Amino acid sequence: MESKRIALLIDCDNVSHAAIGGVLDELAKYGMVNIRHAHGNWSSPNLAGWVEKVHPYAIRPMQQFAFTKGKNATDSAMIIDAMDLLYSKNVDAFALMTSDSDFTPLVLRLLESGLPVYGFGEKKTPKPFVDACSQFIYTENLMTDDQEKAAEGEPPKSTKRSRNELRSDTSLVRLLRTCLLY
Repeated sequence: MESKRIALLIDCDNVSHAAIGGVLDELAKYGMVNIRHAHGNWSSPNLAGWVEKVHPYAIRPMQQFAFTKGKNATDSAMIIDAMDLLYSKNVDAFALMTSDSDFTPLVLRLLESGLPVYGFGEKKTPKPFVDACSQFIYTENLMTDDQEKAAEGEPPKSTKRSRNELRSDTSLVRLLRTCLLY
């Protein structure tokens, strides 16, 4: 049987970048994520974490400027993108990475077309969106403790070793001495 072609659409304004590796690993169980679009205003400092993820994970950034202050144009652009992909008939499933319940009608429409919708969002995601998805996974469940702390703005635990610990690491000392000799 041929692998499912999955379109991943990311609402960068409403979900942490820290879980993207786990989300892609999870989706690999269901098929190939051949479309990866990350929607947001890439000139915003709030997306700095996402900027670091687009190249390593082969994600296409989809620029959406805010046309009106206080309004989120990203949601509309993401819905249009999903509908374009739906009508292209080149997709077997959708994955939506968002914590925004405004996408619930989109999920229902995609399901009506007979396509599964895999949802990924933070634990704050409203229940209507969670329940609408064919399957929903909380992104916190896909992150390591350090990734989760980074997503919450906490610095990861320091792995810095003391001077005495470094001196007592004989393999490190031997390696450094060998390097200095050559």
